[in-house]
Amino acid sequence: MTEVRLIGPDGGNVGVVPIRQALQIARDAEMDLVEVSPGATPPVCRVMDFGKFIYEKTKKEREAKKAQTKIEIKEIRLRPKTNEAHRGFKVDDARRWLGQGHKVRVTVKFRGREMDYPEIALEDLKEIAQDLSDIATIEVPPQMEGRTMLVVLVPAKGAAKKKEKTDQAEVKNEAEA
Repeated sequence: MTEVRLIGPDGGNVGVVPIRQALQIARDAEMDLVEVSPGATPPVCRVMDFGKFIYEKTKKEREAKKAQTKIEIKEIRLRPKTNEAHRGFKVDDARRWLGQGHKVRVTVKFRGREMDYPEIALEDLKEIAQDLSDIATIEVPPQMEGRTMLVVLVPAKGAAKKKEKTDQAEVKNEAEA
């Protein structure tokens, strides 16, 4: 490996040159000689400011990370013996979270002999999914995982937009009144 294909500091192709000449070109330009493609024949090297390259790369990664939307999964936990009123409070919380765009996992935890009657929990989960059907869709249908039965609900695609439109309409109506 005595020769490399060199890409100059301006991004133009210099051609195949000896390594010593490539290093001298990099020194004259006060930049670094970076091996870009070691598997090629001959290897490809580039004259660039490596510190600036690393800085810009990390900056782009930070910007990409900011642009990502993080979907949070909220959870409501119930038992087969949970009464209607308490379940109503939990469903209201789930409705609020779905309106904010979060996923909601509804789990029913079994203890002792409650495992003998999974149909009770299945019925509860179906009722909750039915109550939230106007703003949510079922992503994961009811299933057993050990001593728990769960269902995952996601916001319906049109529900969040409908809610925003109704909120805007209410504000407009209040302004007119």
